[in-house]
Amino acid sequence: MNQFTSEIIEWYNHHKRNLPWRHTKDPYIIWISEIILQQTRVAQGYDYFVRFIERFPDIQSLASASEDEVLKYWQGLGYYSRARNLHAAAKSMNGKFPDKYEDVLALKGVGEYTAAAICSFAYHMPYAVLDGNVYRVLARYFNIPQPINTTAGHKLFATLAREMLYTPHPEIYNQAIMDFGALQCVPKSPSCNLCPLIESCGAYSSKLVDKLPVKLNKNKNRNRYFNYFMIRFNDSFVLRKRIADDIWKNLYELPLIETFAELSIDDLTQSNEFISMNAIFKAETDIVFCHQMKHILSHQTLFIKFYDIVLTEQLHMNEDFISVSINDTDLYAMPKPIEIFIEKIISSVV
Repeated sequence: MNQFTSEIIEWYNHHKRNLPWRHTKDPYIIWISEIILQQTRVAQGYDYFVRFIERFPDIQSLASASEDEVLKYWQGLGYYSRARNLHAAAKSMNGKFPDKYEDVLALKGVGEYTAAAICSFAYHMPYAVLDGNVYRVLARYFNIPQPINTTAGHKLFATLAREMLYTPHPEIYNQAIMDFGALQCVPKSPSCNLCPLIESCGAYSSKLVDKLPVKLNKNKNRNRYFNYFMIRFNDSFVLRKRIADDIWKNLYELPLIETFAELSIDDLTQSNEFISMNAIFKAETDIVFCHQMKHILSHQTLFIKFYDIVLTEQLHMNEDFISVSINDTDLYAMPKPIEIFIEKIISSVV
């Protein structure tokens, strides 16, 4: 065992986190934890994991559930394609989790990192994980300026990760280097003076700790302007399901008009989109501005305005919309901004 790997495992023996998915070899449980922790910190994902496993304790329970229910249990975690892919993958397994790397990798929503994690943790297969924490530890220790989000960079780091892997116990080494990156070699202001690798760390000796790893900024952020309408009559209001290949696919939202820029309420109500929507609901009543917020996603910033429309006559509907009682909102998975606003409205009328 080389010095780097030895030091990482020794550090792990004293600092490892006590997490529920580390006390099992069940590939299903490990798979759920890994998918939840994609793009999600452990502190945020922990409670979601517990609730998800309580409701869907095995492949059969997940596969037999409706997508709407799966999305509801995922609500608030974001990146909802993860939940849709989990559901689709569970349905494809025929009740048995695959036990070969190639078959695990073939599951919908599973990439090289997740497949390596599952196969090493559940089956002790010698596959090295390579996530953001691992990239950071390797880039700093070996002082590598190669951008991690390039083809050449990925190949370089994947090769290095395999070379560092402790093959007799890949599950221990993989957990160790991920925890080391999450707790010790953190992105900003790491405690280098307390690091067991300080004497041999290339980035520390070169004073480049805060410069590594290098990641090219390939994606530009874009602004979007959402105008939502709380259209209600008595104790019911209107929802629709987002079905386009866009953010929040298959989640429920209020009637929406997306505009190219922020509009005044007068300009908004004179738009063709509002006139078409109003023709459906026959909202012969005042439109009241209620709330606005900024919601930041990866590569998108949403500027959201909410308007309240209280109808004096029964809701008129078409096949694109559904009428929902305020007592049944928990049955529908919604984007977090919609959930927050609806809860605010409900609390004001109940």
